[in-house]
Amino acid sequence: MEAYEIMVTATQTPADARKAFQQLKTRLHHEMVDAIDMSKAGELGDEEFRRQLLALATHLVDQRGVGLTADERKAMVAELMDEIYGFGPLEKLMHDPEISDVLVNGADSVFIERNGMLEPTDVRFADDDHLMRFIQRLVGRAGRRIDEVSPMVDAKLPDGSRLHAVIPPLALRGPTLSIRRFKTKAVLFEDMLRDGSLTPEMAGFLVHCVEGRLNLLLSGGTGAGKTTMLNNLSRFISPSERVVTIEETAELQLQQTDVVGLETRTANVEGKGLITQRELLRNCLRMRPDRIIVGEARGGEVLDMLQAMNTGHDGSMSTVHANDTRDALHRLELMIALSGADLPTHVARQYVASAIQIFVHIARLSNGERKVMRISELSGVTDGEFDIEDIFVFRMAGIENGQILGSFYATGYQPQCLGRLAMKGHDLDPEMFTARQLAVGGEWTRDQ
Repeated sequence: MEAYEIMVTATQTPADARKAFQQLKTRLHHEMVDAIDMSKAGELGDEEFRRQLLALATHLVDQRGVGLTADERKAMVAELMDEIYGFGPLEKLMHDPEISDVLVNGADSVFIERNGMLEPTDVRFADDDHLMRFIQRLVGRAGRRIDEVSPMVDAKLPDGSRLHAVIPPLALRGPTLSIRRFKTKAVLFEDMLRDGSLTPEMAGFLVHCVEGRLNLLLSGGTGAGKTTMLNNLSRFISPSERVVTIEETAELQLQQTDVVGLETRTANVEGKGLITQRELLRNCLRMRPDRIIVGEARGGEVLDMLQAMNTGHDGSMSTVHANDTRDALHRLELMIALSGADLPTHVARQYVASAIQIFVHIARLSNGERKVMRISELSGVTDGEFDIEDIFVFRMAGIENGQILGSFYATGYQPQCLGRLAMKGHDLDPEMFTARQLAVGGEWTRDQ
């Protein structure tokens, strides 16, 4: 019986030792796969099959793992089971609640995002082949495929996490993998207030806007917290309303009982079966929705979304990638053009202004903090230009010892939508919009 030995030398670095450990694990994993009779899995049941796999893994490690300490053998058995049932070398990362993203840039480079900041890790795959098999297993588990014909894939993992993978020939430095973690604990306004992402006045105003059925658009960069905010705002939709959500990859976690979740579908290998957000949006209008929530507007579906907002689906919401509120408006114009509608600029702008009342821009700052940078009202179009005014803003004053210095302010602008909110039973105190610096912390109430 052949034994595999990890050679330990005085000059061996920790990185070399980890690589040798992963290579040994790969060889043992191959032996396990060759020894498994998958036809017996259904007969034995999942629990018994796992027990037998654990026994096989322990036996192989004991027989082949010459040079491993007792702790290393225990770790090897656990990782072999993770290769079959779990996330392989990424297992510990996928169970850390503080990690929001896992980014694999090839077999020897794994990064994570924790608290908004990227960090390198000591996690390694044995080689690119090991990483490739791992990606194919995750993608296959999600009912998708990835190969040279289809070298790029988006998928949703069983725990709700979002996976994106790119392999050669598109990925020049080996297979790459990005996993956006699914958070089982929703981030609430209470958490955002505690973290200083916004103030009680800002939170209270947004809640009234949602309950008063104003149409909202959230803008920001990747990882800024747009979906988190959208989930938060959706809590305040009346349970008596029917909501339809449309997403490319399902991330929204609505708590209402009458929710219809729709997800796009990519084309198959033959180029057939593609279902876009625009098709879903058009069809959802036949589902009698009270509100429509588009996870992210990024194409021609924007025109259909604006039409829905203008034809009785008040209180609808969406997000868009943009660097600021003005940029979000320009992106909406561009996406209207992508829809194929040949609308003059002033008509397209009037259409946007009549559909969306409130813009919320969110940013992830250089130290990883997420802030609601501005809440603005779009009240119309004058002389072909958008009439957009900031209601609340965050103004940066500098950086000291890595910490962002700045404060939230009410600008003094009194929104025109207050009359519309009052007609819906939401009387807001005009004093909350008085120009002043806002205090961070505390709690919001319905009276704010």
